[in-house]
Amino acid sequence: MKAVALRTPAGIDSLDLVERDDPKAPGRGEIRVRVHANSLNYHDLAVVMGMLPTADGRIPLSDGAGLVEAVGEGVTEFKTGDSVVSCFFPGWLNGEPTISDFSTTPGDGVDGYARERVVCPGSWFTHAPLGYSHTEAATLTTAALTAWRALVVNGGLKAGDSVLVLGTGGVSTFALQFAKSMGATVITTSSSDEKIERARILGADHTVNYQRHKDWATQVLELTDGRGVDHVLEVGGPDTLPQSIRACRVGGHIALIGVLTGFGGVIPTAALMQRQQRLLGLIVGNRQHQIDMVRGIEAGGVKPVIERTFALRDIRDSFRFLQSARHVGKICLEVAS
Repeated sequence: MKAVALRTPAGIDSLDLVERDDPKAPGRGEIRVRVHANSLNYHDLAVVMGMLPTADGRIPLSDGAGLVEAVGEGVTEFKTGDSVVSCFFPGWLNGEPTISDFSTTPGDGVDGYARERVVCPGSWFTHAPLGYSHTEAATLTTAALTAWRALVVNGGLKAGDSVLVLGTGGVSTFALQFAKSMGATVITTSSSDEKIERARILGADHTVNYQRHKDWATQVLELTDGRGVDHVLEVGGPDTLPQSIRACRVGGHIALIGVLTGFGGVIPTAALMQRQQRLLGLIVGNRQHQIDMVRGIEAGGVKPVIERTFALRDIRDSFRFLQSARHVGKICLEVAS
């Protein structure tokens, strides 16, 4: 079968299309999945660039979707022909977080889904939403589930809430769509007027260009009559967190889900205390969260925004496009038959 392997030293040019043996028949509790599509995340880019070191020859990508080709003894949740999508933390099935690293994450600690076939325990996948293509389903594993957990699971999002979404990447775009589908008001920031216009088309109620308004928290406060928003989807990290605290209401919720501006910095703890906010860090979610999200997607009709799709053989180009940050939503790969 065709697969992509990451050579050492890491880097985009160290991604090679290779031939690997087809996987064995599924054993007890296992399924064999024909992978049809992947999507890219900044976590994948960090692995490829060597920021998150991994084994020589690692097959990258945590997000994979496809068809069940065969099921092993004892598998009752899936049958041949089912459309499925991978889980980011295969061993975290439900409940509170049980892991603080990526040692079990496909494409990082173990081989991922940039390949044509995989055999693994059935619990490593969930059903894909009805009506989704494989490419659409491949966007859910990391970006969609992060947005869902941030707003719905941790934030308790409800109709009438207000949400501040930073940027227009995969997580932010899903957050915008989930929030609107549940009756919330959404404010979106971006440095690009073109991306702002696309956010408006997706339903953003208000937008702020943070290049023109460096003090964008003030703009958010003006848009909320000085109150601040109920929820902030914080993707930037140390450089943006102080303004997110200002933009969030007293007693509000800030979901820290990204470190685009760095891995450490000064946190204005006094402001956080005075405003009595909940600052919650999170990484994606568990399998039950994903099952619940799929049900929510089917009920709400949310569809992913896919900027561009590449062939598996063009994976280097896809990562260069991700690096350029020109996209809105997700970048996907289609695995050839």
